[in-house]
Amino acid sequence: MKIAQPAPAWRTGFFFGFLAVAALGLLLRAFWLTVIENPQWAAEAVENRVSRVSDPAPRGIIYDARGVPLVLNVPSFNVVVVPANLPDSEAQTERIYQRLADLLNMPITVPGSTPQAACTQGTGPNATRGVRDLVEEGAGFRPFDAVKVGCDVTKEIALVVREEKDQLPGVDVVVEPLRQYPTGELTAALVGYMAAIPSPDDAPLTYAYLTGRGFVPGRDRYGVAGIEASMQDELGGQNGSSLVEKDVSGQVLRVLGVETATVPGNNVQLTIDVRLQNAAFAAVQHRIDYVNAFNNYAQNVQVFTGVAIVMNPRTGQVLAMVSWPTYDNNRFARSIDLDYYEELAGQANADVPADPYYPLLNHAVNVLYPPGSVFKVVTAVGALEENVIEPERFINDPGKITIRDQYFPADLGRARDFVCWNRQGHGEVNFITGIAQSCNVYFYKIGGGYPDDGIVGLGIERLGKWMNLFGFGETTGIELPGELAGYIPSRDRKRITWGESWSTGDTYNAVIGQGYVSVTPLQMLNAYNAVINGGWLYKPTIIDKILDGEGNVITQYEPQLLSPERLPISQTTLDYVRTGMRKAVVDGTLSGDLNVYGQIGVPKLDLPEDLHVAGKTGTAEFCDKFAWPRGWCIPGTFPTHAWTTLYAPYEDPEVSVIVFVYHGGEGSLMAAPIAGEILRAYFELKAQDAGAGN
Repeated sequence: MKIAQPAPAWRTGFFFGFLAVAALGLLLRAFWLTVIENPQWAAEAVENRVSRVSDPAPRGIIYDARGVPLVLNVPSFNVVVVPANLPDSEAQTERIYQRLADLLNMPITVPGSTPQAACTQGTGPNATRGVRDLVEEGAGFRPFDAVKVGCDVTKEIALVVREEKDQLPGVDVVVEPLRQYPTGELTAALVGYMAAIPSPDDAPLTYAYLTGRGFVPGRDRYGVAGIEASMQDELGGQNGSSLVEKDVSGQVLRVLGVETATVPGNNVQLTIDVRLQNAAFAAVQHRIDYVNAFNNYAQNVQVFTGVAIVMNPRTGQVLAMVSWPTYDNNRFARSIDLDYYEELAGQANADVPADPYYPLLNHAVNVLYPPGSVFKVVTAVGALEENVIEPERFINDPGKITIRDQYFPADLGRARDFVCWNRQGHGEVNFITGIAQSCNVYFYKIGGGYPDDGIVGLGIERLGKWMNLFGFGETTGIELPGELAGYIPSRDRKRITWGESWSTGDTYNAVIGQGYVSVTPLQMLNAYNAVINGGWLYKPTIIDKILDGEGNVITQYEPQLLSPERLPISQTTLDYVRTGMRKAVVDGTLSGDLNVYGQIGVPKLDLPEDLHVAGKTGTAEFCDKFAWPRGWCIPGTFPTHAWTTLYAPYEDPEVSVIVFVYHGGEGSLMAAPIAGEILRAYFELKAQDAGAGN
């Protein structure tokens, strides 16, 4: 028997040394993991177990001046599927798909369908996505997140899904708030609508702003028009966040704590009285429909666009604002109806006729128009304040005047006639009659000058000064998005924009609100308010107050001046202008009976005899991108917009109205009856409220 030899000492030493080094390495690694890297691994462990959940803030409500809700939050039932929670059995999953397809009137699969946002797949034969398409798409990205397969389903379907939840593992119903607009088209131009949060590629600034405030893409929506947009921060509130513990399947086990408190949105109360809004809306719509029906019968062109605004001239509060045509914002409450949107936006395809008059725009603030003769009050104030003319002086109106080119005075071929709307002329006209009869020749002479009568004229520079004082060329600051500033004509602007020098004829056009003058209807009415309230230019407002969820007033909006001081207009000048506007109703362009579109003996202003009203009519020639291709722009017979402004009572004004009708013809014939009907509705509602003790 051979006796084993002991291992060499070096080998034994190496072996035990290796064990010692290995043990030390394990100890060091354990120390590194448990001590040095412990915070990192502990954090990752918590992250695997704990998730941050966003809690959507309830959005605020919008009310009219009397507390009538113009928008509501209603529940929306959405059927969702969590892909990771579906059964392992393909047969069971297939049965779930089939049941959902039957309930939601959807196919299981649509061959060739492409990924897109959930719930835009349509139903029935128009479906572009199937149940399986949506679920498998979601499973490829976040299998533990709920995938919406049916949005805004009926309450009956939601109850069926919940009743069958035991037989439909992975399927659930999630309730989300949805906006509903009870007054729809009546207030859409004011209230606006909401849309999904855009992608960072489409609108990076909007995306960054909203996500920075805690809004969640794919779930939350934000205001993109009207008050929904301008008061987004007040209405939207602040989303909260909580830390919750989840198991491996993603199910919430418990709430660990609130990280950020949810702050509900505030409510917004408007200055609009929805009753007066309805009366103004009906007056505009009915008159346009009536005239269009007559035009169809007479084979004439039609009227398409109208605006009516009612204000308190002593505060700047807007009591009603109508923009016609309008749209149904309920069509955008759930998701953007693409065909409807393209039709409204004028981007229609071959299957959808486009509306070229942009119902999505609020024509009271988002579109510019030539004001025509309603603008003459600005020229009138400027002419008296600049001592261009004495108000008692009579100036002859023969029906037209001829202006020769200042650079070629001997060339009669370059001379140009400027005519009055009354081609027979008004004869001898003073300041008050000039306003009452809206005499163009009178204003040509005092505005542009007339050497034959020794009148220098206000001139374009001084006219621009008074336009600026009345707030033209700048936005009014009303709480509506997209307001335009308009244009104050000037020599420099024409030279820079069109590369042409200013002419005397340009001044003649500008002083009667034509040529390069463009305004919004709101700007025009606000300028009138400054004349009738004693010279104060208020900032128009449509917001009365901000309320919390309990109805407590957080912010009360007070009247705010655009100019810190009273406009530099003497009381004498204001009295003359207001007298001219009163005379327009008594025996001027707003007086007498009409024979319009087959209506015999219809008064222009059907108002109580004891209510003293004043105002001004306007008829503005135009030739725009809609008129030109229709062949309307014929020299000498250009198409015209209709304008009328009214206020009452004349002695102590409390309400002012402006009406604009695109391609409406004569202001006294088309706009005046609308304005009169609105004014009558205002005083009827006032009497009704007084009788009810409100």
